[in-house]
Amino acid sequence: SAHCLDENFVADPQQKTVAVLTSGGDAPGMNAAIRAFTKTAIANGMKVIGIRHGYEGLLRKDFIELDYEKVSGISCAGGTILHSSRSKEFNTPEGVAKAAKICKDLGIHGIAVIGGDGSFRGARDLANAGINCVGIPGTIDNDIKCSEYTVGFDTANNTVMRLLDNVRDTSKSHDRCFVIEVMGRSCGDIALQTGLASEATVILVPEVDFEFKKDIIDRIKAAQDNGETHFIVVVAEGIGGVDRISSQIEKFTGIDTRYVILGHIQRGGAPTLKDRVIASQMGIYAANLLLNDKSNRVIVVRGGKVVDMDISEALNSEKSFDYKLYNETLNLGF
Repeated sequence: SAHCLDENFVADPQQKTVAVLTSGGDAPGMNAAIRAFTKTAIANGMKVIGIRHGYEGLLRKDFIELDYEKVSGISCAGGTILHSSRSKEFNTPEGVAKAAKICKDLGIHGIAVIGGDGSFRGARDLANAGINCVGIPGTIDNDIKCSEYTVGFDTANNTVMRLLDNVRDTSKSHDRCFVIEVMGRSCGDIALQTGLASEATVILVPEVDFEFKKDIIDRIKAAQDNGETHFIVVVAEGIGGVDRISSQIEKFTGIDTRYVILGHIQRGGAPTLKDRVIASQMGIYAANLLLNDKSNRVIVVRGGKVVDMDISEALNSEKSFDYKLYNETLNLGF
């Protein structure tokens, strides 16, 4: 590409050069964070390098220069213009040392890393190797322990809600039960929020143990006794086995039951206003941290405000699931 940096590129020592990369799963809003970071950095006299394909791209020196024109109009697009990938090599001490040497040799002063927990561990390792790093939480699962909110979560919820509404139309028309798997391997936030919004009869999340008869069959039968003729069961990906759950429901209730795995359709799409605004706030914050030589920090939402905290402290945080809302939601499923 015409925008690729010359392979002999070295930063001007008179001008602070910072970089941005996206790592792990893509999330709507990542582009808004890239734009806000880039424009804030340039406005403060810094040069901005986009690292393509995450840490793997850093090791391969897959760089482009980002300027105002390159990032204009990208906030409305899902995914990430910088692309993302996972890097086995970077997960080794040798890979981290190689990446740190590349940054030092090229004069890259600091990197903003947009991604999830794995991406933050990489940022911490790179920071410990002497490269200023700050993290921006971007993952649809909302499973970053240190932050109340992660970029992409609201968009994914709205996507899932629309899909559940569509399935409900068919469920109603045929008096069926649908078992629907949504994303969230270790975190039930998408299942809880969308299950509540879509009037699910049953919601299964990794944070709460369940008994098949009591928590699924008995709930469906109670809803049936209250006049319901169609049923939605929302299952977080971390529970799995939706095919088995579906066949067991049909066996024990006699209700025609189907299952749907929504999969990666949940990850894409134009980001919502909330995701664009929070991602932009975080991008601005990240640029200012690197401008002020801050490192080993993660930008998080705490008490509804965008703040920063130590990356190691962040990785050791406990993620709190909203058990109160979960229990209240169960009372609405009949």
